[in-house]
Formats: sequence, C-alpha cells, structure tokens
Amino acid sequence: MKYRKLGRTDLSVSLIGLGTMTWGEQNTEAQAHEQLDFALEHGVNLVDTAEMYPVPPKAETQGRTETYIGTWLARTGRRQDIVLASKVAGPVRDAKRPSHIRDGKTHLDRKNITQALHDSLRRLQTDYLDLYQLHWPDRTTMTFGRPFYPWADDAHTVAIAETLDVLQDFVREGKIRHIGVSNETPWGVSQFLKHADQDGLPRIATIQNPYSLLNRHYEQGLSEFSRFEDVGLLAYSPLAMGMLSGKYLDGARPEGARLTRYERFTRYSNPQSEAATAEYCQLAREHGLTPTQLALGWVNAQPFVTSNLIGATTLQQLKENIGTADVSLSPEIVQAINAIHTRWPNPAP
Repeated sequence: MKYRKLGRTDLSVSLIGLGTMTWGEQNTEAQAHEQLDFALEHGVNLVDTAEMYPVPPKAETQGRTETYIGTWLARTGRRQDIVLASKVAGPVRDAKRPSHIRDGKTHLDRKNITQALHDSLRRLQTDYLDLYQLHWPDRTTMTFGRPFYPWADDAHTVAIAETLDVLQDFVREGKIRHIGVSNETPWGVSQFLKHADQDGLPRIATIQNPYSLLNRHYEQGLSEFSRFEDVGLLAYSPLAMGMLSGKYLDGARPEGARLTRYERFTRYSNPQSEAATAEYCQLAREHGLTPTQLALGWVNAQPFVTSNLIGATTLQQLKENIGTADVSLSPEIVQAINAIHTRWPNPAP
C-alpha cells in the first residue's frame, strides 16, 4: 500500500481509502467487520463514513454504518490503527437531501454540529475523530449531479466563518483532530482558506468530491488548491457507482447490484456516460486490464488525490479495488484515456 499526507497535517493515509456507505443497507454488520479486517490486513488505514449513512438514506437505517464501525472498534480495540473520518449532514434544500435527520434542521451551526458530532462519537464508540467533514455546503450549489448553477436565494445560510468557529472549539477539546469539506466548490474552498488565514480558524485538510473517468470537474477549478494549498482530494465514486466496472454495459442490471436495486441513482447512467464507459472498458481489455483496474489506477495516479475512496459489497470487489494501488498505467494508456475524455467530456457531473 502507498501512503500520502493528509493536507498539512502529521497524518499519513492509505492511497486506497475504505468507503462504507453500503454498510447497513447492502451489507450486514458481519460483512462490514469482515471488510474492515481485510482492508487493514492489506494496508488500508483511512475509513470514511457519515452520520447520514447508509445510502440510500432512510430514517430507519440512519446512523447504522457508524454503529457497525463502532462495534468493530469495541471488538478489536484497533482505534489507533485507523484514520477515522465522518461527516455532518448539511441543510435540506431539495428532495435529494435527507429530511429525517434532526427533523430536517441540519444547518451547519453550533446546535446542529454539536448534536451531530456527539451522536457520531457515541455510535462509533470513540472519543475523537481524525477528520470531520461538512457533507455538503450550507448554501445551494451544483452538487450531487445538478447540471446548472441554480442562482437560488436561500432563505437562510450559516456563514462559513461561523461554522469554522464551532469546529475550532471541538478541535481545542480534542474531539476533532482535523476538518475537511465535501461536495464543495472553488469559491467555497477559497472562503474556508481565507477565514483560516485571516481569522486564525482551523484549516481544511481535504476536499471530498466526486472524481472519476466520467467526472473530471475537479481538475478544472479545485486541483490548483490541492497543488498550491495542500488541500488534497478524497475522491468518491471513483467507479461512478459501479458503472466503470463494466457490469452495467449494454443495459445489464445484475441481480443485487446498486443500480438494479435503486432506481433513484441515475447520475452515472445517462447515454453519454454509457457510451464513454463502453470505450473505457474496451481500452482496458486491449491492454490486459480489467475496467476496474483502469478506472481506479487512473484516479490513483493523479497527484492531487490524497486517497481514493472505494466501496465494495463483496470481498472479491474489495480485493480487486485495493489491489489497484499497484496498477501503473503507461503513457500510451493515459493518452488514450484523454482522447476518450475529449470525445465524451464529463458526461456525469
């Protein structure tokens, strides 16, 4: 396994990070524990979760993923062996956001962050988080597949400086070691860094945004923050919710697979994405790679990626995903990837 620094912190995290959003929905507690054991055995130390998980979010399962991690920690006593990251839910602004968490009152203010953090710590059976992230902004943005900037007049937003002030108190108390953002924009990242510099507030260490062969938007505005400000990317959906594994080619819907079970997930299954995916899969096979090795190996190679957050529902998938840390793509393959991207640029925003 390879390791990279988490921003400007003293933490090193595995290039492959363990995503957990299926635990409690598609995976049982025993399977979650099995994945954790296997991942740590193979050098993974970053475990990423959220108070909202599992996904799809439902009131009856909310928090179950953190609970499973907590029971594993209690059983194994391996808290010092992992870098544990979780997220606080942002406000409900459309139908894609869960309204059952704190009765939909999830602004990033002192009251909500305090309750969210303490609830997460209780479920996780730990007294601190290594990384605490804001799951999405406290304002309307182009997130979760929204294709156009909405120019919305939000009735209420919490100022970024106010949110950072709350987080600073928890850093001082030792309940949070470092902070990060998720589903954030270049403007938002600039504001977080500005307030950290000007007001002496905590500095964000990471940006957890979607990044894959079907969505390279991170390169256009955020990658420079990674390069010049040392705020690395935690890449989520690097397989575009399984699309880039090739298992959904030609309209296939394997039994039990995520896009088979849940009709709500359409972000990566439009005609453009399907056409691009077919080309990436063909390229992989021409070079003796699996589609998964091509897709994850390419994400791993990007210098602005701190950790590639993979998710798996089976140990076989997890094994292949972790193994891509050793995949090296030739200049010829990278050139061919960029040619496909030119034909099908960012089909899944």
